[in-house]
Amino acid sequence: MVKISAVSYLNTLPFIYGIENSGFLNSSEYTLSREMPSDCAKKLENNEADLILVPIAAIANLSNINIVSDYCIGACRNVLSVLLFAQKPISELENIYLDYQSRTSVTLIKILAKHFLKKEFNWLKAEPGYEKNIEGNTGGVIIGDRALELLNSYQYKLDLATAWNDLTGLPFVFACWVSSSKLDKNFIAKFNNSLKWGIENINNINPNYSSLSNEFIRNYFKNNIEYHFDYKKINGMNLFFKYMKTL
Repeated sequence: MVKISAVSYLNTLPFIYGIENSGFLNSSEYTLSREMPSDCAKKLENNEADLILVPIAAIANLSNINIVSDYCIGACRNVLSVLLFAQKPISELENIYLDYQSRTSVTLIKILAKHFLKKEFNWLKAEPGYEKNIEGNTGGVIIGDRALELLNSYQYKLDLATAWNDLTGLPFVFACWVSSSKLDKNFIAKFNNSLKWGIENINNINPNYSSLSNEFIRNYFKNNIEYHFDYKKINGMNLFFKYMKTL
């Protein structure tokens, strides 16, 4: 039995759609579960799944993992769903809440603060509901579906993928598929084909999301998320690992 674990955000829906509808899961040898990014990272650390879509900060210092798939969750420019929100210009902020759902975005904003914004902030640990405390000289990093829902709720915002691209000229990888053990080549081929099938059939996905239109979501899939794990994204990921060491 191969246990597969994926982040449960809108941006992974083409992956989920492909895994569940391409015929891949017809085999009783595979199971799929969905969690938030920080829980996927814990599953990797605790060997609770065989193949995991994991935020890249979780693999920076691991030597016994294999990047499995030709696909990832990345962005070449505006990602829309990983943002620093504020009610004042970013240059006037003193405090920043750090989203509790993803260590990668937390690490990224710290890198950007040091090397791009060139400003020191007080980093605040966020708890559920912290979005209501983003006011005055306090901003907050918000990721995933909540960021998409709140796009028009704050006067100022910084797209972290855009800032990374301005700093480095490279795309950013938020998550990739990894395994702590060597998986069968036939399985990997079938798995890659299921992800490819999901991406190719984005127009057939009906998210039925209560606060976002299907048209908005499909545009987000096509124009903001980059799913192919190409050499530029690999270079961007490796540079991120180097920047992590400067913190």
